[in-house]
Amino acid sequence: MLNFFIQEGAEVAQDLEPISEEKTLSIMDLLLNGGVAGQVIILVLFVLLFVAVYIYFERLFAIKAASKMDSNFMHQIRDHVAKGNIQAAKVLCAQNNTPVSHLTEKGISRIGSPLEDINTAIENAGRLEVYRLEKNVSVLATIAGAAPMIGFLGTVIGMVLAFHQLATSSGQAEMGSLAEGIYTAMTTTVAGLIVGIIAYMGYNHLVVKTDKVVHQMEATAVDFLDILNEPA
Repeated sequence: MLNFFIQEGAEVAQDLEPISEEKTLSIMDLLLNGGVAGQVIILVLFVLLFVAVYIYFERLFAIKAASKMDSNFMHQIRDHVAKGNIQAAKVLCAQNNTPVSHLTEKGISRIGSPLEDINTAIENAGRLEVYRLEKNVSVLATIAGAAPMIGFLGTVIGMVLAFHQLATSSGQAEMGSLAEGIYTAMTTTVAGLIVGIIAYMGYNHLVVKTDKVVHQMEATAVDFLDILNEPA
């Protein structure tokens, strides 16, 4: 009988034990519970992320459009120049509307001048086309460098506030609230690194794409000068 009461008491005590709930941490909790300073930093990083993504896709589509070139373009230019039909060559360049066609049109408009002058005109036009291709790409590089530093600034501000709370409470601050403030402050660094990595990868990808178009323009310029050097 005694064993029965002991067993029943143990079962009741087990039932009365508090059930420990596992705390889950969501991204929204981190973003919304970081205080005013943390929320301002996160907002700035979101704006930078939006700008970086917009510039990346806008430049990507522009560079892809600039890299499209008809494989028979230079052959047609050679035929028109050989026949002396300069106007038809200019019309063909205008129809293509690419950096390569712009350089070729600039060279065609200088036919009759010394080759050195034609080469100089093509180089100047090439610099202008490269400038157009690289429009706003430097902003991505700036965001890639600035975003991690802005995130780290938010973390430093959060740490300062956490230690200020500890100092003003004469060392009696709850460790739970301090820990919560510290890991919340660290989210700004995480957000800054994410934005910086995205901007950095986008910048490098656009640089590679732009270099391919630049090499295409250089090859076309050489081909055009070779056409002018061909014996009549």
